[in-house]
Amino acid sequence: METFFASCPRGLETLLAEDLAMAGASDLKQSSGGVHFFAEWPVCYRLNLHSRIATRVLCRVAHARYAKEEDIYQLALETAWPKWFVPEQTIRVDVNAVKSPLKSIDFVTLRIKDAICDRFRRDFGRRPSVDTRQPDVRIQGFISSDECTLYLDTSGAPLYQRGFRQKTVEAPLRENLAAGILRLSGWQPGIPLLDPMCGSGTFLLEAAQIALGLAPGARRDFAFQNLLNFDAAAWQALHDAARAGEKPVADARIFGSDVSPVAVRAALANLDRAGLLPAVSLRSGDLLAIDAPASSGIMVSNPPYGERVSSDDELAAFYPLLGQALKQRFAGWTCYLISADTRLPKMVRLTPSKKTPLFNGALDCRLYEFRMVAGSNRGKSGATPA
Repeated sequence: METFFASCPRGLETLLAEDLAMAGASDLKQSSGGVHFFAEWPVCYRLNLHSRIATRVLCRVAHARYAKEEDIYQLALETAWPKWFVPEQTIRVDVNAVKSPLKSIDFVTLRIKDAICDRFRRDFGRRPSVDTRQPDVRIQGFISSDECTLYLDTSGAPLYQRGFRQKTVEAPLRENLAAGILRLSGWQPGIPLLDPMCGSGTFLLEAAQIALGLAPGARRDFAFQNLLNFDAAAWQALHDAARAGEKPVADARIFGSDVSPVAVRAALANLDRAGLLPAVSLRSGDLLAIDAPASSGIMVSNPPYGERVSSDDELAAFYPLLGQALKQRFAGWTCYLISADTRLPKMVRLTPSKKTPLFNGALDCRLYEFRMVAGSNRGKSGATPA
């Protein structure tokens, strides 16, 4: 049994804990931006393969209190790195710090790297090389005010990199945040789903994978495959089972549009490269003019706001028209808009039935839920007039 930490976008920790429990993890402890847990290695493999919410899965290999940089060097020197990899493999070391009194995190990173190399020199007479771009093994250090923890990164490239999206437009959402928003919306395959400002198609790609039962990690490699304890047979069984559960690609009642032809072309290219184009109906169109593709459904979107592509004057003109379009054309739909602009509800002139704090990278955002009740439903129990 090993100690692990899985990271995720802030605001999605509860969803990540659900993924961990489903994968077989135990003793879950949520913290800001992730969940600590205990598990055997096949659970780590399963989580990397199946979690749509996790960003990385880290295995804890050392932990101690420290007072100065030399303490961290000694901790890294005495860690049993030869248990995990050989000196012929390349490494990369990254360090994150919160409230650390140490002056230079870059210097701490260098000292951890030096200690790892010194340990291999001591044991084997040779040391691993550093590769910052595509290392075989990634080591992650985390430093608090008086404690240092060293991890092996079992994921490699961040888990939100599914291996599908190549074309991007300005300010895309990360895939695991998009997947989290879909979960929070309550969307299930078969329910009509629309992203009318789809950009490069992140929501559409995630929804299509979910509808077709595609494991998010089934088409990429992981760092745990480079570790000495890697159980190839256990991994192959998990991978084969995931691929066997995939459904044939077919129309999934997922709809996307964007006013930008460049964005639509990017989304088309990404869906086509992923082999998911038949699952999605995609077109050019202005949200202010298009009609709903069904009598009811769920809308998810990442509208323009100040950090992205529009000036304040453009937003001041756009937001009221957005609210009007939702009221006029999307009665019967539940609409979810994520934005870092706290003025959004007031400017679209709609009252959100729910606000969920989320982070899009470093941006402090809110996911606003607007229930666009049809006229014949106004006043009924459970209806929230927009």
